[in-house]
Amino acid sequence: MSGALLKVAGLKKAYGAIQAVAGVSFEVMPGEIFGVIGPNGSGKTTMFNSVLGQITPNEGTIELNGKNITGLSPLELSRRGVGRTFQTLQVFGKMTVRDNLIVAAQEHKGSMFSRMFEPGDSGLGGKADALIDQFRIRHVADKPAGTLSYGQQKLVDIAMAFMAEPDLVLLDEPCAGVNPSLVGGISSLLKELNQNPKFGRKSSFVVIEHNMDFVMDLCHRIMVMVEGRVMAIGTPAEIRANKEVLDAYLGN
Repeated sequence: MSGALLKVAGLKKAYGAIQAVAGVSFEVMPGEIFGVIGPNGSGKTTMFNSVLGQITPNEGTIELNGKNITGLSPLELSRRGVGRTFQTLQVFGKMTVRDNLIVAAQEHKGSMFSRMFEPGDSGLGGKADALIDQFRIRHVADKPAGTLSYGQQKLVDIAMAFMAEPDLVLLDEPCAGVNPSLVGGISSLLKELNQNPKFGRKSSFVVIEHNMDFVMDLCHRIMVMVEGRVMAIGTPAEIRANKEVLDAYLGN
């Protein structure tokens, strides 16, 4: 075992004659923020969804904390400590922000029978309030999520992913559609969660994002995908200096 939190080896996924992912391998270490970039059609989303159990790869293995999780369902992965956000918002518009967070974690709180005899918030209200404060959304905590701005809903969506105290969170385009003035706030928040956790462990992330300034500022290491393959993995400085990456993707 390499000590990696997430280990992906030889991942392949084809759709007919189209090889969407062609032998991708990488590791994410505990406490690391790992970015994934690449042009449209590079296989990022297929790789992401394979790791998350949304689709089943044709070949390859995926390990979490040294245990094989290849082919497990999203629910099983969630219960093993994998959180995620989607590019499109997944909030419940008619529920309050606080209730959105509570619902996001309730499936991890014992059986349905045991939850019947717990408080209405399944004992999760304190954790929800702590995240509300950390995400700086106390002023909208009791408002229906659907009445919030898109950027505020994005913060709620990300906070929901942390309610189950996951070992690893996969973030799909966290800046997509967000006002540029909020992008820096999302970056600062993720750094805070990574560097100074309030929930007992240092948070680890895998981030797919097209905003290059965001990725370069946030991530410890970055993987560049082109045509279903890994072109390079390195620190932001190494990726910026990689001529092959510059020619194929970033542009001179």
